[in-house]
This record gives sequence, structure tokens and C-alpha cells, in this order.
Amino acid sequence: MRPVPPKIATKVMVAADLIAERGLDGTKIEEIAGVTGIRKATLYYHFEGKEGILSFIFGVVLDALGRAVESAVHSPGSAMDRLHRVVQGHLDVFATYPRAARALHFDLGRAARLPEIDDRTRAAYIDAVAGLFKAGAEDGSIVKILNPQISAVALLAATSTAAIHVTVMDGDDDVRKVAQVISELILDGLSRGRCAERGSPTETSETPPSEKGEAPCALPLL
Repeated sequence: MRPVPPKIATKVMVAADLIAERGLDGTKIEEIAGVTGIRKATLYYHFEGKEGILSFIFGVVLDALGRAVESAVHSPGSAMDRLHRVVQGHLDVFATYPRAARALHFDLGRAARLPEIDDRTRAAYIDAVAGLFKAGAEDGSIVKILNPQISAVALLAATSTAAIHVTVMDGDDDVRKVAQVISELILDGLSRGRCAERGSPTETSETPPSEKGEAPCALPLL
């Protein structure tokens, strides 16, 4: 794909609504040209057909997500504090790009099959969040997770789906409610503090490690 000028990049994002409504297979390049105001020949010059346009739209969202995640990961506080900021940054990105988020939701299978999108998702989110899970196990703020990479994918999917449902399908632009749900449903469950609360009230310093309350806190997520 050739470099995309800023003016064309802005216009082509409008195609996300059309793709979300009809799916990529049901969308013609002529229709994309019509809604974006970009000539068909110009679209073919900059993009490798409809799939190239879809990949570009997803790429814009992933670039913004990557910046938000990087900022959160390198912010002060415990790994759990930073994980909360990752979720909030993720939601802010989806609120900024609701059309692209909707297209992503309805063509998620195709997006997952695009090698460049898979690589960029790992770079933007999965590797960084997996690193936070490991850091949290070390600083005591997050329970030990046996598969941080797949657990990061699970958090990405849960946050994305909830955000799309609220901001797009419900027409509600208040993503704060999603952050609260993700916090209560997922992040609190990963918290080392919450994990300690689940320990047996009868355990003592003599209790074998396998019987201590910390044992259930090594989460074999997937």
C-alpha cells in the first residue's frame, strides 16, 4: 500500500459506516468512492481494493490504541493501576472512532485473517498487556496468570465488545460505564488483594503452600 495523504486518510474513514452496515463482501468499491468523495481510480492507487481499505481503517484504530496502551504502561503506579489505565485508554480510542469500531465488530473474522492486522494487534496491545500481567505478579498487584498472552487477548476482546455495544449499538457515548463493568467483572478478579480475601480464614503460617488461599490465585486462563 502506498503512503496515504492526510486528506484521503480522513475521507476514507467515512467508509467504515458503509462496511459495517453491509459487510465488506456486500460493499462495492464504487459505493466507497461515493460516500468518501474519493475517485475510484484514486482508491485503487492508494489501496489494494476493498480489503486494503478495511485494513487501513483498522490500522488507524490500532495505531491510536497502541499510543494509548504505551502511555498507560509507562505511567506511574502498580501494574494493576496501569492496567486500569489501559482499559480506559482503550475505551477512549473506541469512543473517538465509533464508525471504525463498528466495522471492526461486524467484520472481526476477516480482520483476524489479515496478517498485518494480527501483527499490529500484538504490537499495539497484546504484548504490552501480557507484560503488565507478568509485572503484576512480581509487584504483588495481580495474581499469577499461567498464559498472559491469551489472557491479554481475552481482555482485549471483552473490552472491545462491551465498548462497541454501548457506543454503537446502544447509541450511548458514555464509556465510563464500560470501564466500571470491566473493572468489577475482570480486573477485580485479577487483583491480588481480592485474591487474598478468598483465602481460608483458618490458614496459618504452618499451612502447606498447596492449601493456602493463594493457591487458587494462579489463574490458568485458557
